[in-house]
Amino acid sequence: MVAALLADLFESHRAHLLSVAYRLTGSAGDAEDAVQESWLRLAGVHQSEIEDLRGWLTTVVSRICLDRLRSAAVRRETYVGQWLPEPVVTGTTPSTMPDPLEAVVRKQECSLAAMVVLESLTPSQRVAFVLHDGLSVPFDEIAEILGISVEAARQLAVRARKSVAQAPPPVPDVEHAAAVRDFIAALSAGDIAAITAALHPDSVIIGDANGTTSTAINVIAGADKVARFLLGLMRKYGMDGSSEPTLEFEFATVNGQLGLVVYRVGPGYGRLDGPPRVIGFAVRDGLVWGTYDLANPEKLSHVRLG
Repeated sequence: MVAALLADLFESHRAHLLSVAYRLTGSAGDAEDAVQESWLRLAGVHQSEIEDLRGWLTTVVSRICLDRLRSAAVRRETYVGQWLPEPVVTGTTPSTMPDPLEAVVRKQECSLAAMVVLESLTPSQRVAFVLHDGLSVPFDEIAEILGISVEAARQLAVRARKSVAQAPPPVPDVEHAAAVRDFIAALSAGDIAAITAALHPDSVIIGDANGTTSTAINVIAGADKVARFLLGLMRKYGMDGSSEPTLEFEFATVNGQLGLVVYRVGPGYGRLDGPPRVIGFAVRDGLVWGTYDLANPEKLSHVRLG
């Protein structure tokens, strides 16, 4: 009876913990693992030692995620090209068995553009910002998690806040979807002028493949450069109708807003096995501002659509 009650209490906090863990790690897999590990730790603690279960679990998950962030920072030293967060991808229609993270990423702070900015922070900055600005955790508690002074924790949040302010402001789903559909229509038609017109003048494309396939190794900026790069990819894979296509796409929901899932196809065989490529977008002033090309299979192994 006691165990069942504890399990129910834990489940009531799962969505909150997943949100914390995903924002801290940028990884769907790491977020789920961190939440599960917090449950195992909770099971080994006498309940009389915990005054505030939600606060206790948040602290535990934050410590676990901090360790994972530091490990990821080491991996980045040998990573080829840019590093993007793992996307949470779902169908464009609600699933009868929704992904636990699906509701989490529909929050503005978990949009792909917002998560990309978080990836630019140091592990300590990220923890300080997410916990304080996102969850109102006092700086003395954050300082204890990070093993630093309260003033140092406060300064980390200040620096993180300046970086996060550079992210494009969120736009309504309808405005986002309209801009993305207009952009994809222009891209599919192969009209360079129309593609450029559908892009924000300050648009960027960021690719993440870790050397596994063709994408932008460096950030490409400017509507004309982005348009020409993407049109080149369309031609390379026969998606402009100039040859037998080796890739095809379908619309999907990427971190709560319209994006694409791209599949490999073989002549006469349809879709081939293997993780898809996922493309997310950020919209500003009614035009596509950010294009995020996620093509590293290690970051897409959990994507299961179609």
